[in-house]
Amino acid sequence: MLRKPAKILTNYHLWSILALFALCTTLHYQEVIGVPASFSPNLLLGLSRHAVERVLFLLIIIYATFVFGFAAGLGASVASLAAMLPRALYISPHRPDALLEVALVTGVGIVACLWFRVRDQEKKRYQQIAAELETTQLQLQSHIRDARDNARRLATLNTISNALAQSLDPKKVTATAVDMVMEVMEVEIMLVYSLYERFDELVLMAHEGISEESARELDRIKVGEGFNGRVAATGEPLIIADASDDPRLTRPAVRKMKIESQVIVPMKSKGQVIGTICIGMRRPRQFLLNEVELLSTIAGQIASALENAYLYDEARQVADKLYKSERDYRSLFENAHDAIWFHDFDGTILAANEAAKQLTGYDVKSLIGMKVSSFLAPDGLELAREVRQKLLVGEPVAEPYEQKLVRKDGSEAALMLTSSLITLDGQPVGFQHIARDITEEKRMQDNLRFYLQQITQAQEEERKRIARELHDDTAQALFAVSRHIDNFMRNDVSLSAQQIGFLQEARHQISGALEGVRQFSQDLRPSIIDDLGLLPSLQWLAKQTEEEHKVVTELTVLGEERRLSPEVELILFRIVQEALRNINKHAEASQAQVVVDFKESELQLTISDNGKGFQLPKTVSDLSRGGKLGLVGIQERASLLNGNVTVKSEPGEGTTIIVEAAI
Repeated sequence: MLRKPAKILTNYHLWSILALFALCTTLHYQEVIGVPASFSPNLLLGLSRHAVERVLFLLIIIYATFVFGFAAGLGASVASLAAMLPRALYISPHRPDALLEVALVTGVGIVACLWFRVRDQEKKRYQQIAAELETTQLQLQSHIRDARDNARRLATLNTISNALAQSLDPKKVTATAVDMVMEVMEVEIMLVYSLYERFDELVLMAHEGISEESARELDRIKVGEGFNGRVAATGEPLIIADASDDPRLTRPAVRKMKIESQVIVPMKSKGQVIGTICIGMRRPRQFLLNEVELLSTIAGQIASALENAYLYDEARQVADKLYKSERDYRSLFENAHDAIWFHDFDGTILAANEAAKQLTGYDVKSLIGMKVSSFLAPDGLELAREVRQKLLVGEPVAEPYEQKLVRKDGSEAALMLTSSLITLDGQPVGFQHIARDITEEKRMQDNLRFYLQQITQAQEEERKRIARELHDDTAQALFAVSRHIDNFMRNDVSLSAQQIGFLQEARHQISGALEGVRQFSQDLRPSIIDDLGLLPSLQWLAKQTEEEHKVVTELTVLGEERRLSPEVELILFRIVQEALRNINKHAEASQAQVVVDFKESELQLTISDNGKGFQLPKTVSDLSRGGKLGLVGIQERASLLNGNVTVKSEPGEGTTIIVEAAI
């Protein structure tokens, strides 16, 4: 224990010790210096006067050690030895006894100094252990927060991609995008602008968090003007810490609305800026780099979805116009972007437009008189026969439907086809087909599926990495700290009851945290799926559900059991895990059943419960907006297996999820 010299000199303990030392020294040599005797014989308790004086020197040593620490106590021991030793050597009539007493006093004093020193060291070690424990707990909380954030971001990208792909209406796509971005980014304001190149300006398509009056003031921004115009011009994201004081601000409406923190990112399709997305807060907020990257990724998805929606809307408008005016029909037929052809009941083409030439590779003259079967693959020809039969008997045909066509050069094209029956005087005479080439769109969908697959793989790899780090690093560190506390409590007998209670409580908290880490690691990536495969892992999952959530869960296996590829087994496991998690959280069920049916070329998973059920929405995007992200995640994972998901539920009737996947 060290203190500053100025404080020591003003410390009353120092002067008390010096005074006591001077007093004891005076008493010890009072015969020599001529001071009268100060002790009554009745007060010596059978000890000699000089023995009592030496005991007083010991008390001075202990006093100095207690107040100022080991160094002061050691100095007091040396000073006391120097004070007592001359009398024992030269004055005392019983020199051996006196020397023994001096040695005992000095030795006991030094032992007392050492005891206080050990006590101080143990106190410091105890404080260090407490600090290490606090640091470990903070690191654990940080790991858990990072894991949850990463999982949430990956799930968000999957959900947004799937939700945007459900509609080809630009307004619905924009509305879905606004709802999901507001929720994911946790912002108060969102503006979506579309770039009109003809007028070189941005037009406000959608907004949230501002009034209609403010929206009118923020509409129609020239490229290069203000924040959004700058992003449209540069194609680079922009972060504004305080918009109210930024000199680049050109619209006073932003100041009126008290918008402070903003992030603006471009919407790009095929490398071209087609609009901007602006999110903002009315209070200070520091947007992180990973949040800006996430918003940029979402903006790219929104741009692709809007581009597809615009193309589809254009095609629909063209198809509508074909039938609006018979006078203009021929012109539209000849100049339509979509391929149009007519054929009779024998499949002989009677007429075709220029777009059909571009689609098939045959010129119009060559097409007339050709058989439809000449550029249809066998499976496409079978589909054409089914559509023909339905049209003839008046059955509805889901349009547009997908068809495959073989071009003149042998390459295959994917079409979205609309077919109708042609009648003359009430009698059917042939068929009309309007086709749009969606080969590139199919390729984009395949790329999107690949992207979803990569995201899912990245998510699983991240789960595996975090689970391994939690198990190998965090759990081991917590276990080591717990053992360290045990050893400390067992070896240090000088701990007070309060200190022991604190350490026991700390050890209890560490044990709880360790169990939580192990459970979280197991949930992130159960090792049983890698070690034993799908069915044992589902059995473990059912048992865990029953033990932790009191939901009686039964696993039934039908058909011939067999192992699947690790990727397929992992996806199927995650589907069942997500379904059971939904049951535990929302269904209020007491029973659940998982049925795995191995068929010849496919596998069917059925997960059902006897819970409260719910009213099914019409589309997947409605599921995500309704907060049922678990079902969306199940559909996304099933799509990676080219599978189908059927959900059956009614309020009060429980829920059944059926997943059919090719294996």
